[in-house]
Amino acid sequence: MNRRAFIGSTLALPLVANLNWADDRSDYAEVTRKALEWLTRQQRNDGSFEVAGGQNPTAMTGLAGMAFLMEGSTIKEGKYSTQIRKATEWYMKRSQANGLLGNPNSPMEASRYMYGHGFGLMFLACVYGEEEDEKRRKELEKVLTKAVEFTGKAQTDRGGWGYVSASEGGGFDEGSVTITQLQGLRAARNAGIVVPKSIIDKSIDYLKKSTTPDGGVIYSLAHGGAGVGAGRPALTAAAVACAFSQGEYKSDLAKKWLKYCQKNIRFGQFGGGHDHYQTYYFAQAVYVLGDDGWEKLFPGEKNGIKWSEFKKPLFASIAKEQAADGSFSSPSSWGAGSVFTAAVYLTILQLENNTLPIYMR
Repeated sequence: MNRRAFIGSTLALPLVANLNWADDRSDYAEVTRKALEWLTRQQRNDGSFEVAGGQNPTAMTGLAGMAFLMEGSTIKEGKYSTQIRKATEWYMKRSQANGLLGNPNSPMEASRYMYGHGFGLMFLACVYGEEEDEKRRKELEKVLTKAVEFTGKAQTDRGGWGYVSASEGGGFDEGSVTITQLQGLRAARNAGIVVPKSIIDKSIDYLKKSTTPDGGVIYSLAHGGAGVGAGRPALTAAAVACAFSQGEYKSDLAKKWLKYCQKNIRFGQFGGGHDHYQTYYFAQAVYVLGDDGWEKLFPGEKNGIKWSEFKKPLFASIAKEQAADGSFSSPSSWGAGSVFTAAVYLTILQLENNTLPIYMR
């Protein structure tokens, strides 16, 4: 479907004082422009992006590609169409016969290739909706269909996914990779690619079983039920975004996760190693809520989370963190890299562009 026609750590949102707020998102247009221009300079000649000496190219290329798509460019037209096309061609060349997006034999991604596969699936699915050339559409459709098949085969018996496929990982699974696969599958389904309902149903059941009585999502079910581990705000925030992208806006489970986030997320602080990851997902969820979504989910509650209030300190902090060249510092404690940070921030800053169905309200 053509987009133009279809139109355990704690999240901490940095609080910046003494700023004159304005609701107009154009206030951050220059921040966004500089970040996009910086990101274009990080693309390698082969079309890929990477961090930390060549690490995680499949995941980073997908995340960076999504940032360009959210600007409004497509594979056919727009300021960043060249970057999108090069990234797409890179994925097409690296698609394995079994459907895996990436190279499991590369030491730069061998131990965590399911992350790259999930982000790559999401990116290519969004590109597919814009491709009008019949030959290339058929090529993309074939790659995406095989990629969905691989995701299904890589799923564990419990319904989740781990850093590598179930067969290679001994059946290990965990929450963050599971959510990455679910969003990739959602984007594929949005694009018209067949996604077996059984895969989705099993994964939602996995997240349900991963939820503690107070609404937090634990790291992994591989070693027992939700009572075994403590809920993690980062994974719970990601689960909310995943539920919303699946269209589960009013499910009891999504509401339970939201309540947990409201109670356990310490707004106004920033500094944990997974803050960028968590902010990436929670901003998606809060954007979908808008300013009246909370009260619709929880009638009578006047003090819920509102997008207009949530974004103000976050956008201001992003702007404050930006260097003169348009870049942002990388998460220091786990080395994800500046490309990751830029892609995360660009996703957040461009949610209101409303260009991709997976992020739409």
